[in-house]
Amino acid sequence: MTAEQDARRSVDALLDVLDLAESEARTTEDIFTGRSHFMPTGRVYGGQVLAQSLVAAERTLPEDRVVHSMHGYFLRPGDTTSRITFSVDRIHDGRSFSTRRCQAFQGGVPIFSMIASFQDEDPGAEHAEPMPGGIPDPEQLRPDEELVGEVHPLTRKMLAERPADVRHVEGPLFVDVAGEAVAHQAVWMRMRAAMPDDPRLHRAALAYLSDMTIQEPILRRHGVTWSTRGLKVASLDHAMWWHRFGRADEWVLYVQESPNARGGRGLSTGRIYDRAGTLLASVAQEVMVRVPEAGV
Repeated sequence: MTAEQDARRSVDALLDVLDLAESEARTTEDIFTGRSHFMPTGRVYGGQVLAQSLVAAERTLPEDRVVHSMHGYFLRPGDTTSRITFSVDRIHDGRSFSTRRCQAFQGGVPIFSMIASFQDEDPGAEHAEPMPGGIPDPEQLRPDEELVGEVHPLTRKMLAERPADVRHVEGPLFVDVAGEAVAHQAVWMRMRAAMPDDPRLHRAALAYLSDMTIQEPILRRHGVTWSTRGLKVASLDHAMWWHRFGRADEWVLYVQESPNARGGRGLSTGRIYDRAGTLLASVAQEVMVRVPEAGV
């Protein structure tokens, strides 16, 4: 199988994961079910359940009412071998805004809980923080899986098989921490193959990408790699604001920084731009980070 075929297969697998089944049972909530894609750890990737929850909530709304913000909490690790049930509560429908609560369940207990707000397109004041300059183009950078090399063959295989092409400007944190110990980084991302034109799928895919690497400014600041002995990292919550539409199968630049870490937790924020410099979305996530040797 060629690299292009592998890329197509990985993106098709993600699209299949986002294609939730709707329950025909009559309840006070809208019920959907979905599966997970493979993860070496056996735990559901947070960006996946986040994107699926968004898809479930959007299924209860007209297409012209678009998500503009979500706030979610990761409650328990998910199991990739079990299906996930998504329960959507139609909290509010107003003239311009709608609010939905979505909870993802496995084994009868919630693993993720989200509230999202949706709005009709509306004119108003507009400004945006510009994309930082001096960033190399993605074609000038090698994919993360190539930089891992032969040192971590299993990691290289995992990165090569994921649906996203990810390229760190400062270098990934799997093997070492290149350069200074700073609390910021920039990462180019895109889906490895073309996606359908459905804007909802691209917003969900952007949410999927938003949980990828956002934890790393905390680690980079303290010179910690993903292979550090005793490292424990878990996403606690995730917030995202969609500002403008952008395609997830075209290059986006994810600019990230960590303003604070203490008490076994770190906060990271990020801004996602398209290649033309348009600000597409903003992200914030708090992460549990425990590194015994480093005292972080």
